[in-house]
Amino acid sequence: MNPTSPRGGGPSGRAVNAALGAAGLAAFLALGEAVPRLGLVEERFFPPTSRIARALADEFADRAFWTDLGDTLTGWALGLAIAVGAGIVAGVIVSVVPYLREATASTIEFLRPIPSVALIPLAVLLYGTELRSVLLLVVYASFWQVLVQVMYGVRDVDPVAEETARSYGLGTWARIRHVLWPTALPYVMTGVRLAAAVALILTVTAELVIGAPGLGARIAVAQTSQAVPELYALIVVTGLLGLLINVGARSVERYALAWHQSVRGEVTV
Repeated sequence: MNPTSPRGGGPSGRAVNAALGAAGLAAFLALGEAVPRLGLVEERFFPPTSRIARALADEFADRAFWTDLGDTLTGWALGLAIAVGAGIVAGVIVSVVPYLREATASTIEFLRPIPSVALIPLAVLLYGTELRSVLLLVVYASFWQVLVQVMYGVRDVDPVAEETARSYGLGTWARIRHVLWPTALPYVMTGVRLAAAVALILTVTAELVIGAPGLGARIAVAQTSQAVPELYALIVVTGLLGLLINVGARSVERYALAWHQSVRGEVTV
């Protein structure tokens, strides 16, 4: 495909995509302003975009908002880091150690589908409204995203490359570093990207339900106090936060996999 084609990845293509994205966002905001103004929806339930924007500006001017945002990001980052580390280590060990994968398969398939929100009563019982309650839910939900992807990645290792490494006398850790890890890394990065989104969802959910400090608890307060514009403004903040996390995760993925065919194909298209 021509790099300068509007549908390609060249400068003109990126400019067209950016313009279309901006036009779509402008149309969405205009629709949000017009619907309550025209009386199609009551303003007390769905305020116009302009009122939400003013409420958002007020939130940005409030120091307590930034404290709550910091609490949310702290729970998200710590939970994600623990889940990624544990998922990678457990996935490699389970996949490499003989018979361990078969021995743990039924346990993994039993635990993985359990919704993390079902553990909220247990988290409250153990840790109350502390950060550890949030971490319990975030780590549990995010761990499986990484673990499963790592196991798929290890399974995808070329047996010829594995046998060649053995024939050259590479030990277990050398084979993991030079054969297993490069093959599994694309899967790992996919797991990390998925886990990052799941971790944010569970962080806000835990704060909203448990009452742990953060944006979720701030949303609950806005709901109970009937501060509808502030409620929508905080929802917009969580959406923007999710967007930034997704963009950041994709950027890290492209950087870590700059050598991989999938990323090199994106650059050359």
